[in-house]
Amino acid sequence: MKIALLGYGRMGKVIEQIALQRGHSIVITVDENTSSYDITQADVAIDFSAPMVAVANISNCINNNIPVVSGTTGWLDSYEKMVCLCKEKESAFIYASNFSLGVNIFFELNKVLAKMMSNLSQYNVSLEEIHHTQKLDAPSGTAITLAEGVIENSNYINWKLGNSKKSHEVPIEAKRIENVPGTHDVNYNSEVDAINISHTAHNRNGFALGAVIAAEWLIGKSGVYTMNDVLNIG
Repeated sequence: MKIALLGYGRMGKVIEQIALQRGHSIVITVDENTSSYDITQADVAIDFSAPMVAVANISNCINNNIPVVSGTTGWLDSYEKMVCLCKEKESAFIYASNFSLGVNIFFELNKVLAKMMSNLSQYNVSLEEIHHTQKLDAPSGTAITLAEGVIENSNYINWKLGNSKKSHEVPIEAKRIENVPGTHDVNYNSEVDAINISHTAHNRNGFALGAVIAAEWLIGKSGVYTMNDVLNIG
């Protein structure tokens, strides 16, 4: 398949390598210096750009009926708008806060654990995420997805970046350390013990592979999907 890479930073370059290894071709690469391009040259687009251009990138794909896979975070206040546009144009769209196959399994484990812990009021939950210093948004989209998984399956109501003294809030600590691809911890602490689940990315290859697999899966479909659909989990 012919792929348009919308965002050609570190992730874009790793996605390019993975895509080429799987027999695909890259027909468009878009970075901050690209002024114009014809998205219709591509069979599918993979967007790992920046929050301020993600909506424009996704809209351009949907309006031209090019299936689009987006892993850009920090723009989700416009997510429902993109969902409505996709349905209106009968195009195809997948957004995921994290395309790593392991992380998407981790999301499901997190939900199961939250449900198991929901009636154990002696435990307080907290999240921690660590990423490289170039990451623009905090907390990470992955951490937000984890927090939402806890909220959906417990008595918590919302999440908060930083410490929280409110019992209904899930606190998220975001750290930025050079050359860390991504680490996420979900912690349940009580006076007597602690339960922790963790996912640690060793490099960006897992994110890139998941995005390419999602793009392969999306070809020929219409509608709005998630990685649960791609992996047939959840």
